[in-house]
Amino acid sequence: MRARTENAHKHEMDLKKTKLGRFMNCRVPASKRYQPTEYEHAANCATHGFWILPSLLGGSVLYFLSMDQWHRVAAWLYGSGLTGLFVTSTLFHTAAWKISHLRKVEQRFHMCDRMAIYFFIASSYSPWLMLRELGPWACHMRWLIWVMACIGSMYVFFFHERYKLVELLGYVAMGAVPALVILSMVDRAGVCELAVGGVFYVVGVVFFKSDGLVPFAHAIWHLFVAVGATVHYYAIWRYLYVPGPLLQTSR
Repeated sequence: MRARTENAHKHEMDLKKTKLGRFMNCRVPASKRYQPTEYEHAANCATHGFWILPSLLGGSVLYFLSMDQWHRVAAWLYGSGLTGLFVTSTLFHTAAWKISHLRKVEQRFHMCDRMAIYFFIASSYSPWLMLRELGPWACHMRWLIWVMACIGSMYVFFFHERYKLVELLGYVAMGAVPALVILSMVDRAGVCELAVGGVFYVVGVVFFKSDGLVPFAHAIWHLFVAVGATVHYYAIWRYLYVPGPLLQTSR
């Protein structure tokens, strides 16, 4: 009876694997990296590669809307971080798809991809920290956030993929701590959009950890990142860069 049950379970798993084999591989232990299918590889590349050109154009728009030096620096930092995220992610997933046999090369791309996330978070906060009036202590976050990005990158360099949960918590902490500082702004216009974008990132993490459970889970995570970044870009453009007369007219 027990053997029959085990055989039935095995048959059910084999059937499931046959149906989803093209779209999802079996889940792997936390200590190993999930291997996407050919379709998942293509989706991983496309879902971030598509946003490279829009991020370049978006950063350029902010730069040309800049009213002074600080606006230009903030636009350059934000545009570089935004574009850098999509470029490094696309390069890594392309390497993982096409040259996975070159393990050391793929590993370097993966490390750059993880490091880019820290600098993307820092650059996303920079316009708000640089262009809005902050409290006497909160203003130190303008440079502390870049220190955090450097520390996170050093962690990736020395302990890449060794403690995955610690790395995930590092990203979440870096995304949450500066948000508390933003609340000290005298002008809080745009905070609602920041919160909405943050929700997309947080919900997306569920899919980030669902490889082998949900087909195209990582590509779905990419889409959540893209939507969150789009909402944040809109908030930066709308509340920090749109000229005063246009802003007043649109209200």
